[in-house]
Amino acid sequence: MFAMLSNAPGGPDSLEWTELPTPEPKKGEVRLAVKAAGVNFPDTLIIQDLYQLKPPRPFAPGGEVAGVVEAVGEGVTQFSVGDRVIAMPGFGGFVSHICVPAAVCLPIPPQMPFDEASAFIFTYGTSHYALKNRGLLKAGDNLLILGAAGGVGAAAIELGKAAGANVIAAVSSAEKAEFCTSLGADKTIVYPRTLDRDAQKALSAEIKACAGPKGVQVAYDAVGGDYAEPVIRAMGWGGRFLVVGFPAGIPKIPLNLTLLKSCEIVGVFWGASIRMEPDSHRENMADLFQMYAKGQVRPRISARFPMNEAAKALQLIADRKVQGKVVLTLD
Repeated sequence: MFAMLSNAPGGPDSLEWTELPTPEPKKGEVRLAVKAAGVNFPDTLIIQDLYQLKPPRPFAPGGEVAGVVEAVGEGVTQFSVGDRVIAMPGFGGFVSHICVPAAVCLPIPPQMPFDEASAFIFTYGTSHYALKNRGLLKAGDNLLILGAAGGVGAAAIELGKAAGANVIAAVSSAEKAEFCTSLGADKTIVYPRTLDRDAQKALSAEIKACAGPKGVQVAYDAVGGDYAEPVIRAMGWGGRFLVVGFPAGIPKIPLNLTLLKSCEIVGVFWGASIRMEPDSHRENMADLFQMYAKGQVRPRISARFPMNEAAKALQLIADRKVQGKVVLTLD
């Protein structure tokens, strides 16, 4: 087998395409021949030791894969050799073969190709949990999405429209705004790459203009940094500000704003919720597969790379140049 290994902390170019012995599945595990792997922002952090999960080296990044069951370990009854499955290993997915617990695998719907399957669970799982379980989004709400052209942001647009919300997509370029409109966003905002106080006030005013008198009911922040405060200033009474990610840095929020708006700042840790709330996770996955079958959601894959070119994919993510998802593939 082959793997893109992180042997020392570093950027995308630090990964090395390495030949290794093919692993054998242990009790309760299956071995997958990986066909595609989704690339996500945490993959850029974990190789730098900047993520909350710090695996012992050497390791391969990659938290979601799609492939074919090649072997099953003792006690595995829910999967057989030849089954098409999605797996969420957390890390280790940028490989040609991987052994994972059968419990972290899901059958791939017959109509879903491998590349879309590998780009499905992380982004849609995160955004569905955020909007449904943490944001309590309902029809008619104003939903503001920061970083709306990225993987989780694009998923949030589709899920917001499926829920009947009015979606305001905030992005960093006109090209990304067009992409968000193609996904169904009702309105778009293009914010500058950096914000001073005047630019923050201008951004908040633009959000308020888009949201109208009732303001924003649910804000989905996948950017952080100086962009968070202007959004909170545009929140409606009793709104929910969802903390999803911090590629622009961890924001510092004046808490008096939450008092004035009677609004909530709500953390979204989807990975932990899978372990803490497994029944809810299964229900959410059933929701998502049903929406996929209806055509309400579908991963937008903007770039595909061979697995041994993972560094190029990770650099696109790190540079915030991705629209939708990036996927690594293996023949």
